[in-house]
Amino acid sequence: MPIYKSTVTLSAEPSRPADWGQSQAIKNLLRLYVEQMQSPMLTQPVIDKLQLDVSSDKFNSQVNFSADESTLKISIEARHARPEVAAKTAQTLAETFVSFRNQANLQIDQRDRILVSILRNATSPEIFSPKTSINVAAGAILGALIGILIVLALEWLDSDILRTSDDVERVIGVTVLGAIPTLGEKTSENKSPRRGARNQTRAQQGACPHCGNPISI
Repeated sequence: MPIYKSTVTLSAEPSRPADWGQSQAIKNLLRLYVEQMQSPMLTQPVIDKLQLDVSSDKFNSQVNFSADESTLKISIEARHARPEVAAKTAQTLAETFVSFRNQANLQIDQRDRILVSILRNATSPEIFSPKTSINVAAGAILGALIGILIVLALEWLDSDILRTSDDVERVIGVTVLGAIPTLGEKTSENKSPRRGARNQTRAQQGACPHCGNPISI
C-alpha cells in the first residue's frame, strides 16, 4: 500500500528584526516548538478534529519535523495511506500550533513576542513510499550480482571435472593407456567403416584402438 506525504512550512520571526539577541533566542526556541507540536496538548486536538482513530504516539510516528536554524523555519511533514488525510494532518497541526503561539504572545510584551505564521500551506500529497524507480534499479543490480555469482560458482565447480584423456595426463602426469568410449562415440564408430578398419589395424599392432597408445602386456 502506498504512503503519501504532505508538507507545511512555518516561519518564526522576532518582533524586533534588528535585535540580534532575539534572533539568536529563536534558534534555541525552534527545538522547543517542535517538542510542543509533539505533545498531547497539541496533537490530541488535531486527532479529535480530524476524527482519527490513533493514539498521540501513533500520530507522532506519522509526522516528521525539520527545524532550520539558518532560515528560522520549521517543516511539518505528515504521512498517511490516504493522501487527503496526510494534507489535512499537516495543515491542521500547523494551524493549531500557530493559534497556540498567538495565545501565548498575548501574555508577553509586544516587543518580546516571537511571531509564528504559516509560510506555505500543505503541499499537494505525493507518494512517499514505495519508491518504484529505486526499487526497480536495486532489483536489477541485485539480480545481476546474483547471476555473476552463479556463473562464477558453476565455473569453479566445472574446473575440477576431467573431460578428456589430456586432462587426466595433465593432472596425474601419467600416460593414459586406454579410455572407455561414451555411447555416442561407440555408435559413431559403428557407423564409420574407415574408423573401424583403423581401430582393427591398431589392435593388430598392439595399440589401443581408442587412444592409439601401446598396450602393455
